[in-house]
Amino acid sequence: MLIQNKLRKIFDPEIRAKNIRALRQALLGQYWNLTHPIQPDPVFVLGCSRSGTTVTYETLAAASQFLSLGVEIPEFWNGLYGPLNNGWLSEAAGAEQARPEHRAAALRFFYQRLGNGLVLDKTCINTLRVPYLNALFPNARYVFIQRDGRDNISSMIDGWRLGRTDGAFHLTQFFGPFPEPVAINNGEFKEWHFFLPPGWRDYNQASLEEVCAYQWISANRLALEGKRLIPEERWIQLSYEDLFERPVEMFKDAFEQLDIPFEGALRERCAHLVPTSIVKGKPKKQKWKDHNPEAIERIVPMIKPMMEQLGYDLSN
Repeated sequence: MLIQNKLRKIFDPEIRAKNIRALRQALLGQYWNLTHPIQPDPVFVLGCSRSGTTVTYETLAAASQFLSLGVEIPEFWNGLYGPLNNGWLSEAAGAEQARPEHRAAALRFFYQRLGNGLVLDKTCINTLRVPYLNALFPNARYVFIQRDGRDNISSMIDGWRLGRTDGAFHLTQFFGPFPEPVAINNGEFKEWHFFLPPGWRDYNQASLEEVCAYQWISANRLALEGKRLIPEERWIQLSYEDLFERPVEMFKDAFEQLDIPFEGALRERCAHLVPTSIVKGKPKKQKWKDHNPEAIERIVPMIKPMMEQLGYDLSN
């Protein structure tokens, strides 16, 4: 039986492919250690969870100029600095946490998996880390997408409860047990979902809508604070609502700012956008009126300042 198991592992195509991939990555890692090839700083897609980051990332990644993993990598970024090595402070990081070895680790990580080229990364926790990323990658560019807080928070509420079509959002899958009791929404939730913002402990016994509102406020506040550090030509700001009203024009502007020709297949893709990260129902504007309307009405005063800062009219 032992010999049969060994033979099965030798000839199993998935196991062989995994082993070959691991060997290739190890060899590329050794090559990177020896040569430290020159690599361009990445382009980071930023935005609060459920704000349209996935469709934005997938659309940009369709350009041949980009190398991309196709998945988020919070485990990697948190491994450099995150709750398991910062005393569970949060998933945010500032310039003071940036280390030269973090830059080296990130460039090595991307080189091992993608080779040398312009990397497009979309990991939502990096919305909390713009000063950190700017310190590590002084020439990086950022594509930040915002969404009306009422729709964004409503989608997050659904995400906390339902997960999504391609996975779950709970954080114990990354961190293990939380260091203290969590009883969000009268004990409905024993852990946090999506991401841990600074000050998360203050909301461990809050209602779900208050927690999601705080996450939305924190993500946008930290992104906009980080924006102040970034030259205008390296910051591209998009609106989720434009995905419905002017997707071709929105992405045309974004690609042009990234110095990527917007033509042919890219234009056609943008004219027929198909979101892939769906929680509950097709995306649409003012979806909150059909999903969680009472909960959203309760947190409108809480989100009003950030809504106004982002240019949204609460009377609509």
